[in-house]
Amino acid sequence: MKDYLCALKYNTILRVMGKIFNNFIGNPKNDILSGLTVALALVPEAVAFAFIADIDPMVGLYGAFMMGLITSLFGGRPGMISGATGAMAVVMVYLVKEGNEAGLALSEPIQNLGLQWLFITLLFVGVIQMLAGFFKLGKFVRLIPHPVMMGFVNGLAIVIFLAQMDFFKVGIGEDATWMTGTSLYILLAFVLLTMAIMYLLPKLTKVIPSALAAIVVVAAITILFDIDVDTVGSFLKSKGDADATLEGSLPTFQYQIFSLFDTMTGHWKSVLSSAFVLAAIGLIESLMTLNLVDDLTETRGSGNRECVAQGAANMVNGLFGGMGGCAMIGQSIINVNSGGRGRLSGVVAAVALLIFILFGAPIIEQIPIAALVGVMFMVVIGTFAWSSFRIINKIPVSDLIVLISVSAITVWKDLAIAVVTGVIMSALVFAWNSAKRIRARKRIKEDGTKVYEIWGPLFFGSVTAFNSKFDVKNDPDQVEIDFIESRVQDHSGVEALDNIATKYREAGKKVTLTHLSPECKDLLIRRNPEFDSIIESSIEDPRYHIATDLLDAEV
Repeated sequence: MKDYLCALKYNTILRVMGKIFNNFIGNPKNDILSGLTVALALVPEAVAFAFIADIDPMVGLYGAFMMGLITSLFGGRPGMISGATGAMAVVMVYLVKEGNEAGLALSEPIQNLGLQWLFITLLFVGVIQMLAGFFKLGKFVRLIPHPVMMGFVNGLAIVIFLAQMDFFKVGIGEDATWMTGTSLYILLAFVLLTMAIMYLLPKLTKVIPSALAAIVVVAAITILFDIDVDTVGSFLKSKGDADATLEGSLPTFQYQIFSLFDTMTGHWKSVLSSAFVLAAIGLIESLMTLNLVDDLTETRGSGNRECVAQGAANMVNGLFGGMGGCAMIGQSIINVNSGGRGRLSGVVAAVALLIFILFGAPIIEQIPIAALVGVMFMVVIGTFAWSSFRIINKIPVSDLIVLISVSAITVWKDLAIAVVTGVIMSALVFAWNSAKRIRARKRIKEDGTKVYEIWGPLFFGSVTAFNSKFDVKNDPDQVEIDFIESRVQDHSGVEALDNIATKYREAGKKVTLTHLSPECKDLLIRRNPEFDSIIESSIEDPRYHIATDLLDAEV
C-alpha cells in the first residue's frame, strides 16, 4: 500500500509538472509571435491610461510589465493578458489628485505625493485581492448570469471603440478637435489597411499572427515612403512635453513610501476606500475576462488562483513603482486570436515591453497609431456579441433589459458598477419569478388528517404566498405539511415555517412536518427544540450537497 501511495504521489507530481511545462513550451512559435503582438498593443494603452490617472507614462509601462509578468507566470488563466487598465485609472486619478493637494499643503511641501499614495494603496489592493483568492471567492463569478456577461462584452467593446476616438483628434483635453482633411484620410486609409490585412491574412496562412503582420506592413509603408502620420512617439509628445520618450530603466524599489504613512493622517478613509474599489474593479474585470477566454479557448481557468496572482502583482507594483492593473480583455483577445494559448505568450509580452523600454524605444516610437487603432477596431468587432441582436425577440424581456442596462452602465460609469447592477437586477427577477412558483396541493387522508403538499422553493420572496395557503382556523385537528417537492432555502423560510407551526399549536391542533432536508431540520430544532417532536423522519427525505469545490480545479 505504501508503495502504491508513493507511486500515486509521484505520478501526480509528474502530471502537474507536465501541465506546467506544456503551458510554457507546448506552442512556442505562436506564443512568442502573439506575445510580441500584444506587447506592441500594450504600449499606447499603458501610456494613455497613465495620462488618465494623471501620472508619469513610465509608471503605466512599468505597471503593465509587472502585472503581465507575474500573472502570466502564476495566474489562473494561461493566455490571458494583464496590465494597466482604464477601469482602474479613472479611480486612481481622484486619489492621486487628493495626494498631490495634501503634499503641497504640508509645512514642507512634497511634490507628487499622490503618486506615492497610489503605491501605498496598491499594497492594500494586493492584500484584499489575495485574501479573496485564499477564501475562494473567485468561484462566485459563476453566479454571473449570461445576459450580464453579454452586456459586459458589448459595453466593453463600445468602451474600447470610444477610446480609439481620441486618436482621431488634435490637441489636448477640452481644446482637442476632430481631424480634418488629408491627415484624417491618411489615418483612415491605414486603419482600413490594417483591418483588411487582419481579415484576409488568416484565410491565406496562420503561420504569422495577422495583427503583428498588419502592424509591421503599415509601419514599413510609412517609413519607406516617408509618410507623415501620427506615431506612438508623437502621441506621447502630444500628451506630455516635447522631450517625452518611452526610454527608461528598470523599476526600482520604492523604499520611501514607508516613511510617508504619517502624511496620510486624516486621509486613511479615502486611501482604504480607494483600495477596496480598485480591488473590486480589478477582480471583477479579471474574472469576467477569464470567463470569456475560457469560452474562446474551450478550456477552464482557476478564478481563485487568478485572484491571488492579481493581488501579488499589484503588491509588487506598489513596491516597485508601477501603476497596477488587472486583466485586459482587448489584449487577451488579441493574444488568443493570434494563437497565444500558454503562459509563454504573456511572459513574452511582458519581457518584450521591458525590452522596448530599455533598448527599443526609438523603434517602437515609429509605429503608426493607425496600425494600433486598426488592431483595436478588429478587437471591438471580435468582442461585441453580435448574436445579441438575433436573440432580441427570443429571450425574456427582463433578460433583454439586463443586457442593455449592463452595456449602458459599462459605458456610462464603469465595469464594476455595471456587473454588480446586472447581477442584482437578475437576482431580483429570479426571486420574483421563483416567488410565484410556490404551490400547496391539499388532500384529506382516511384518518381525517389534512395534508398540504408544498411545491416550489420557500424563501424570502415566497413567504407571503406560502402563508396564504393555510387555513388554520378551519383546518382539522391533524395537519401534515409535506416538503418532498419543496426546499426551505433561507432563514426567512425557516421563520415562516416556525410561525405557521406555532399558529397551529396555539389553535390546539397537531401539525407534522415531513420530508424536510437535514439542514432545515437542524435549523428548526436549534431555533426551537419543541420542533423535534413534530418533524417526522423518513428515509425518503431529500439530500442536498454542494459540489462547487469539485468545479474549482486549479490550472
